Amino acid sequence: MATIRIDHTALPDPLNLKGPDAAARMIEAALRDEGIAAEASDVISHIKIELPTTQLAAASTMLASLQLI
Repeated sequence: MATIRIDHTALPDPLNLKGPDAAARMIEAALRDEGIAAEASDVISHIKIELPTTQLAAASTMLASLQLI
């Protein structure tokens, strides 16, 4: 299992304008739409994304395309 953490302050528009829970749900949905089995949740200072290590490269590529990492 791998974990990606995204600081709330690093979220681009329009994600940073939404509540952290909503942003986490949107990120999780976008990953799942790409076939990546991930669980995203709001943690006090960041969004935590947990996913199988085998999907880490695909998730990183997708998150980079959304300017999240």
